[in-house]
Amino acid sequence: MKYRPEIDGLRALAVIPVILFHAGFNLFSGGFVGVDVFFVISGYLITTIIIEDIENKSFSIINFYERRARRILPALSFVMLVCIPLAWIWMLPDQMKDFSQSLVAVSLFAANILFWRESNYFAAEAEEKPMLHTWSLAVEEQFYVLFPIFLIMSWRFGRNRVFWMIILMATLSFLLSEWGRRNFPIANFYFAPTRAWELLAGSISAFIVQKRGLKKNNPLALLGLAAIICSIFAFDDSIPFPSVYALLPVLGVVLLILYAEKETLAAKILSTKIFVSIGLISYSAYLWHQPLFAFAKISQLEQPSPKLMVILFALTLVLAYFSWRYIELYFRKKQNIDSKKIFIFSALSLLLFLNVGIIGHLKSSDLNSGKFNPLSVLYSSNLGDYIVDNARLQRESWDVLRKMSNNSKYGVTNNPFDQELWFDLSDQKRKILLVGNSHSKDMFNVLKHSESFLSNNQVARFGVQLSELDETHKFWQSKNYQAASHIVVTSRYYPNDIIALPKIIQRVLSEEKKILLIENIFEFPGKASGLTLIDKIVLQNSKLGIAELSRKINQAYYNYYKSDKNNKIMTINRELSKIANNYQIPTLNRMDYICDVDLEICDAVEENLRKNFYDYGHHTLDGSYYFSKHRRLKKFLEPLEQY
Repeated sequence: MKYRPEIDGLRALAVIPVILFHAGFNLFSGGFVGVDVFFVISGYLITTIIIEDIENKSFSIINFYERRARRILPALSFVMLVCIPLAWIWMLPDQMKDFSQSLVAVSLFAANILFWRESNYFAAEAEEKPMLHTWSLAVEEQFYVLFPIFLIMSWRFGRNRVFWMIILMATLSFLLSEWGRRNFPIANFYFAPTRAWELLAGSISAFIVQKRGLKKNNPLALLGLAAIICSIFAFDDSIPFPSVYALLPVLGVVLLILYAEKETLAAKILSTKIFVSIGLISYSAYLWHQPLFAFAKISQLEQPSPKLMVILFALTLVLAYFSWRYIELYFRKKQNIDSKKIFIFSALSLLLFLNVGIIGHLKSSDLNSGKFNPLSVLYSSNLGDYIVDNARLQRESWDVLRKMSNNSKYGVTNNPFDQELWFDLSDQKRKILLVGNSHSKDMFNVLKHSESFLSNNQVARFGVQLSELDETHKFWQSKNYQAASHIVVTSRYYPNDIIALPKIIQRVLSEEKKILLIENIFEFPGKASGLTLIDKIVLQNSKLGIAELSRKINQAYYNYYKSDKNNKIMTINRELSKIANNYQIPTLNRMDYICDVDLEICDAVEENLRKNFYDYGHHTLDGSYYFSKHRRLKKFLEPLEQY
């Protein structure tokens, strides 16, 4: 296969945005599309190699897997080996258990399946998973296992028919991803069947280039480059992915593969020394960046500063160069390590990490890990019912709905259970349907356990981001919506939600249902994957008595709440009030049941230090129980009860 330096340059264009996206730089909000770029490149290169070998009658499945092993496993094994002692130093027992599970999954080429089960790729807790990025390697490895076998078995039908078979498979995979992003978005992101169309887009490109050669077309090549760059800066984590949106970067890569002949401006840009140099070390850079960023976040109380992330970005490139120079290149040369030895090395290294991972999973509580983690003092404290692990509290907050739905994956949106009927139609009580994102889960938990509320009302939930509620959304045909008397919108509103809200209100009112808006909850410092304001106060005042510490926390929350400069949600709530006034519908303020103006407290914790929040504003399950019984809930619900 003829070397194309612009392909290495394209790798650089893929890896740099991914790294900067994970570093948290908002400018690169769509940097995650770099993975899609890698998929297309991989599909193109692998297919080109296989076609040439098949036509030259030199293809060997063993040789193919050997090349893949040489390319992928040595550098990956080295990075994993370095991560193990760092994990032991900084990761608390629960984190160490998760990390150990990731070692097992990576060793079995199933990291994408593990991370699908654990978390959303864009969720805050995912940022602290050192092996998170290996999900994409698992997708490629699964493709490498099956695709060569498909080509060998189907080649007897002729190149042209194989080409159309691949187009058919790519189309089906694309349609599956469109269906998946609406129904199972997390699985859709991680799974090979919904990602295969991106790899197959590269395969289709390889067939075209093999047949007619590389063409020179400046406008189309520049259009391809622009499409990739546009997606990097225009997309963000609110874009459903992969989906029709992924066509922008994918087709951009296809255009470059087909039309970026060396004389085109796009090829000249991508073939510059800096792009090619970074492209050569792109695989190692991809391997190093996530562990560096994850351990930086785990080892600090605060979010790492932009300055530190820039330093880690530079360190990523330095480490990438050395692992490329002394590991990747060394293992690729047969004169350094022959075929037999590379297979032995691969088997032993995978077996090593598999066993280390199993031991870590089974013995995580006995490994004495995380002694250098700044939170270790909180984990060893004995302060009433205080729990430091916010990620655990976040998971538990879904328990009520997951038990009701008999679905351990019930989450923010796209739940089949939301299409079923929750209401008892024979009961004459008012039927209240909560609509929104994760905050509708919190509101459901509160109301579901309020005896006074349930004496006059039934309650159900439909999880959806308001901006997605167009006229064709399945919400409108759902059984709970059809049966509901009142629609209560409770969400964390984003600008696109505000834009969508008037049409939603108009439709609900036109169908003779009542609708109310719950304002954005006030946002306090904190995230589920790290510390909340509660934890910071405990860390600074751990020697205080439990009752005194509880008062101090609740007073601090009130002071923060009453500080106008901290009220980041005021602008959106003003917009909500305007919309509500235009349609003469009530609004509710959740701070009415959270805070007591007379006592000057906000109940962030109970008297025994049991948390009511696990992040900036989501309730713990205990918090939902607490607020469901509180006398202040009646004041909060007055607009609903009187409507």
